[in-house]
Amino acid sequence: MPRPISAVIHLDNLQHNLSVVRQHTGQAKIWSVMKADGYGHGIKHIWSSLSDTDGFAVLDLQEAILLREEGWAGPILLLEGFFQPQDLGMIDQYHLTTSVHSEWQLYAIENAQLSAPISVYVKLNSGMNRLGFSVGEYQKVVERLVKMPNVSSVTLMSHFANSDRCNGIAEPFEKIKQFGHLSLQTCIANSGATLWHKETHYDWVRTGILLYGASPSGRSADIQQYSLRAAMTLQSEVIAIHDIAAGESIGYGSRFTSSKPMRIATVACGYADGYPRHAPNGTPVWCNGKRCALLGAVSMDMLSIDITDCSDVKLGAKVELWGQNLPVDDVAQASGTIGYELLCALAKRVPIRYEKSVE
Repeated sequence: MPRPISAVIHLDNLQHNLSVVRQHTGQAKIWSVMKADGYGHGIKHIWSSLSDTDGFAVLDLQEAILLREEGWAGPILLLEGFFQPQDLGMIDQYHLTTSVHSEWQLYAIENAQLSAPISVYVKLNSGMNRLGFSVGEYQKVVERLVKMPNVSSVTLMSHFANSDRCNGIAEPFEKIKQFGHLSLQTCIANSGATLWHKETHYDWVRTGILLYGASPSGRSADIQQYSLRAAMTLQSEVIAIHDIAAGESIGYGSRFTSSKPMRIATVACGYADGYPRHAPNGTPVWCNGKRCALLGAVSMDMLSIDITDCSDVKLGAKVELWGQNLPVDDVAQASGTIGYELLCALAKRVPIRYEKSVE
């Protein structure tokens, strides 16, 4: 028999989450963000469940080409643009939209031999200081792009570092609004802005983590009212049960030592499966319909949980590491990280099953 750990991808929940996003975007179109292989969910297997979107946004050419080969004929946006001038040939061939954030990309587009003009999203650095043209140079860049024969359309693009905060967009939004006189199509709202800052929706929103049922803020309570559903469940089983006495320790480094007699279950899941090694004592784990506490260091292939108050737990009991009953954000928050990281870090060795309810 195979090791009991697996991930289940709930295809209906992806479709449901997209419909929830649609309810909050008004007339704005939706880019469904699929980078990092669909946040660890598998682009090849999930894209059709999100096919009611207006477009897909990906990181690189291989993800874009996969979508085309799978049959998606709609818009595809390269979020970081192209990385070499020769990539423009593939952008032309596969009819992709590219972002532009650097002078060398402008030069490459000007000098490319293309079969047809391409659509460009030009990035404005509104304060995040990762990619994009400065406020001072942005208008000249736009004017230059508009005049290029190789460019069919230009869209203003920017990003918010703190869209999960009530006043988190105020300063960058003021910088963005300076360019309203250019009358460009505009795409600036990420997941947090999609939910909490409707004034930023404009023509397109870029929604990522919401589609997968997790919170842009990293706090599951912040999205509870929106009825989003987890798209991934990481599950395993109890493979051993031990009774330990007061003073006994668990796992590498004896990170947990019991102050009383306890009953401990060993679960077939470790950091080589993508579970966070740095998860501390007390991190929640769902077992037999109840939250239990992680105890001791997470090892490569196993972890331990406290089942002292769960007398019905037996060998083979089902365990949910995150998913339908235990939000990935709760596990991430306890571990000092975010749900994005846990979803994207699912290890290749974990078998994935794709499920759709039978109607």
